[in-house]
Amino acid sequence: DKEVRAIFLRLFAQLFQGYRSCLQLIRIHAEPVIHFHKAAFLGQRGLIENDFLTKVLNGMAFAGFVSERGPPFRTCDLFDELVAFEVERIKAEEGNPPKMIKHVRELAEQLFKNENPNPHIAFQKVPRPTEGSHLRVHILPFPRINECRVQELLQEGLARSQGAPPATRGDKKCVVPAGPPVGMFTVSL
Repeated sequence: DKEVRAIFLRLFAQLFQGYRSCLQLIRIHAEPVIHFHKAAFLGQRGLIENDFLTKVLNGMAFAGFVSERGPPFRTCDLFDELVAFEVERIKAEEGNPPKMIKHVRELAEQLFKNENPNPHIAFQKVPRPTEGSHLRVHILPFPRINECRVQELLQEGLARSQGAPPATRGDKKCVVPAGPPVGMFTVSL
């Protein structure tokens, strides 16, 4: 699963390399609007008559992509790093499948680490009850809950959580790397 996602991540990074240089920030409105200059992007890459890429750039998914990825100051992720810093590596790997596979596996591992930051915590699946289990007589009734003990446990948990640091990871915003200009990419699709 992660390797397939890594392949698509590389594909989109290659497809949209240099897109940040064609973003325009329009500050006329109260909230800045980010516009993507499609003609400049296609022209600089020599893909003006490429029907596939033109349709991708005109799609709603790409408009959402630009609105999410356009701000120059936001949390960076693996895609941003790939587009900004791995351009030469991806170009060099085009004719070398073993290197490409190695890079895909590295990306897949990074994707896995991003989604599972604490690998030692594993969730067990609860087995489904068997068919007709609700009709069995030998099942004991659910025990009564001791309200005093529940209150004690809640108070203990609150006392511990007040002294502990927050459990969520804070996203650190940073300046998104622009990467190389679009003009250096020539792709034949």
